[in-house]
Amino acid sequence: MGNEEIAAAVEQIRTDGIAVRRQAFTIEWVAAMRDDIEAAFAEASARSGGAVPRGPERYYVEIHPQQFRGFVDLMTHPWVTGVCAGVLGPDWKAVELGFDIPFDGAMGQPWHRDFPSPAGTYEGRRLTSLAFNLTAVDTTEEMGPLEVALGTQWEPGLDFDNGMFPRPEDAHRYEALAVRTYAQRGDISARSALTIHRGTPNTSGTSRPVLVLGVDSPGAGHDALHDPMATPGYWATLPDEVRRHLHCRVVDELVPIVQKHQIDGLIQPEY
Repeated sequence: MGNEEIAAAVEQIRTDGIAVRRQAFTIEWVAAMRDDIEAAFAEASARSGGAVPRGPERYYVEIHPQQFRGFVDLMTHPWVTGVCAGVLGPDWKAVELGFDIPFDGAMGQPWHRDFPSPAGTYEGRRLTSLAFNLTAVDTTEEMGPLEVALGTQWEPGLDFDNGMFPRPEDAHRYEALAVRTYAQRGDISARSALTIHRGTPNTSGTSRPVLVLGVDSPGAGHDALHDPMATPGYWATLPDEVRRHLHCRVVDELVPIVQKHQIDGLIQPEY
C-alpha cells in the first residue's frame, strides 16, 4: 500500500472528518467477524449491563480482543496502521473494541459526537482520536446507514448539550452537510469521533452490525473509559507491533467489561 494512498486518507479525515478504504478484507473474513459479533452479543445481552442501549432497538457492546478472531489482522492492516500514525502520531494506541447493532425498528438518532472536543482540537487543529468501523453486512438505505456531517470535527461545540449534542435548531445546518455512508462488507472507514453524525432509521427487517475500533494519541485520555483484557496465553501470541499499540490489561481470567462510556442522550430518538 503506497504512501500516497495513506496521505490522501489522512488529508480526507482532516478535511471531511472521515475516509474509507474499500475491500480491505475478504467476504469470508467479514463472515467470521459477524459470527464473533453475534456470539458476543448473545453473551452480553444475557447479563445485566452487557448490551448498552444507544437508542430504540440499538445496542453497543465492548469486547476483549481475543473475542474477535480477526483482531490481529485489523491491528496490522497497513491502511489502519498508516492512518493511525498519520493522524495520531507514531505512539497511537487502540483503547476500545466493540460493536454497534441497530436492529430492525431502530429509530433515527439525534446529531451528536462521541465525546466533547478538547481545546487542542478546536484551537490547535489536532485530532487525538479515531474510530474505525467495519460493517458486517452490505448496507442499504433501508438498513439505516450512518449519516456524517462533513467537516464538523473542528467545531468547538461549547454550546452543545454535554459537549456532544448540538442544539436542535441547528439540525438543518448538519443536514445540509450530511452524506450517508453505504458501507459494504470488507470496507473500513476511519473518522474523527468528533465529526457530527447520526444513525438513521432501520426499516429493513434485519440488523446492521458494525465493529468499532477506538484509537487514541498519547494523552487523549479515553483509555480511562475502557478496560480491554487479555489472558497471558493470548497476549503471548500477539506480535510485538500489536502489543506496542494496544491498551490492555493482562489477567488470568477474562471478566466482562463494565462499560463506562455511556451516551445517555442517544436513548432518545432524533429531534
